[in-house]
Amino acid sequence: MLEDLFQKVKARMGSEDSEKEKVHSKMSVPSDLLFKCPRCQQVTFMDTFRENKMVCPNCRYHGRITVAERLELTVDNNTFREYDRDMRSKNPIRFAGYEKKLEDLSRSTGLNEAAVTGEADIMGEHCVIGVMDSHFMMASMGSVVGEKIARAFERATEKGLPIVLFAASGGARMQEGMVSLLQMAKTSGAAARHSDAGQLYITVLTDPTTGGVTASFASLGDIILAEPKALIGFAGRRVIEDTIRQRLPDSFQSAEFMLEHGFADMICDRDHMRETLSTLMRLHRLSGKAWNNIPSENFAFQGPPPFQGEGKGLTAWQRIQLVREKNRPTVRDYIPMIFDSFIEQHGDRYFGDDSAIMGGVAFFDGRPVTVIGQVKGKNLVENKASNFAMPHPEGYRKALRLMKQAEKFHRPVICLIDTPGAFCGVEAEERGQGEAIARNLFEVMKLKTNVISVVLGEGGSGGALALGVCDELAMLENATYSVVSPRGFASILWRDASREQDAANCAHITAEDLVELGVAEKIIPEAPGGAHMGVEETALNLAGYLRDALARFSNVPMDQLLENRYHKFRKIGEFSEGEAEPDGR
Repeated sequence: MLEDLFQKVKARMGSEDSEKEKVHSKMSVPSDLLFKCPRCQQVTFMDTFRENKMVCPNCRYHGRITVAERLELTVDNNTFREYDRDMRSKNPIRFAGYEKKLEDLSRSTGLNEAAVTGEADIMGEHCVIGVMDSHFMMASMGSVVGEKIARAFERATEKGLPIVLFAASGGARMQEGMVSLLQMAKTSGAAARHSDAGQLYITVLTDPTTGGVTASFASLGDIILAEPKALIGFAGRRVIEDTIRQRLPDSFQSAEFMLEHGFADMICDRDHMRETLSTLMRLHRLSGKAWNNIPSENFAFQGPPPFQGEGKGLTAWQRIQLVREKNRPTVRDYIPMIFDSFIEQHGDRYFGDDSAIMGGVAFFDGRPVTVIGQVKGKNLVENKASNFAMPHPEGYRKALRLMKQAEKFHRPVICLIDTPGAFCGVEAEERGQGEAIARNLFEVMKLKTNVISVVLGEGGSGGALALGVCDELAMLENATYSVVSPRGFASILWRDASREQDAANCAHITAEDLVELGVAEKIIPEAPGGAHMGVEETALNLAGYLRDALARFSNVPMDQLLENRYHKFRKIGEFSEGEAEPDGR
């Protein structure tokens, strides 16, 4: 391969010199002719690398690009209008040689500083945009970078615009001392005001995003995207290795590492960046529409056909067999059939991303919604990948993060429940399984947006209830919802797990039982024989129910919605009280 590469180099250079000298001598090959990937170490021609949007064709590492290149790839032609073009750094701590370094970099890069901000359109969506350029002092954050970023947030807040920031930085600018460090607080404060105004902030983490930028505005986005294989972290790798005296894995502090550990929503390559950004902005722009003023009759289909109770003769145990049918449709089947432009989000921003719960934003009949669902598989491989739909604490925390995001942007939340229960294990307890579920119940009870939950199959214990605090609970015809699994029920009450069939039939866990008990409000018909016998028909009925529910709740004032939600749960339960004694005791 190396010899073939040299032959091409030789042909381009028009030289007759020694092949080996050409390949191995850095001085004999122009520095702008070849690119050696810092991730996979493979060599390719620089013009090929540039034609590929500065992306390594071997490992998909996304190389460092200039502000001009980033804007060309991202914004619509002739729409960028720059802010604060003439702002330049001073020397607050009078660091020797700092002014000359800035002058030299300005001449070599054509930039006055490491960040450029302004307004632009991205596929027609108007926004404030900021781009950091690591070619200027590794895009370290000094006074000017901090001021430009803060002003960008302030202008976006004033104009009611979303903001997109491409972060790339080596961290704080040492030459400005503590003045540099305090830019972290300045930019974070500006981001907080923009958030409090209900505006969207998307951050894109590129190679490298480290230090004080990671520990401030870059990690505060409503949506956090990352380019493949980007270096992302707080402390430097060498510092960490020297401190703990051990070698770190190659994947450490990569975009993929961040996604796995819950600190990014998704990895997005440059081929899809424009479309992803514009879709996200359109979803959030429409989230602010006054959907509560749209009359119900504007919805074409008001609901599923009335439930006829075709399966009323089935026992609870027979229904359990239907919901455990290996081909029964899951959230991964329903979401693409019911929702448009679904963009999955990942991570709890504390520990990790739990594959047992998926969630994201989507359009439903043109209306932005947040969709959250527990993920079952249809075979052993799929079930292992999603931990058999048994969430860890980070799954519930991810769900709550997405619900709070929906509240901020006035989007309804649709929860699709299908779990045998929360995961029971040492690691779940260590990370606070009980607290995570309790926090969901606490926060969702007062969540200021409409919440609709649907039990698709199994609704097991507190693991299901964590997504079951809602304004209305519906169940598919054969779904079950129980305090514990039938096997657990039999084991606890009768000390005989083999009696799970008896337990199922006496525990009142079917949709009809739960409507009668006041736990659920609606039953959604399945295809004859069960949802697995007619996925499209069942999905159509589910979509019809959601249309009807969204229309009914869209006109309810928020104070009334929250009051109704509280009393929905407040009234559940049966008890008697003795007559008061004459003296009132």
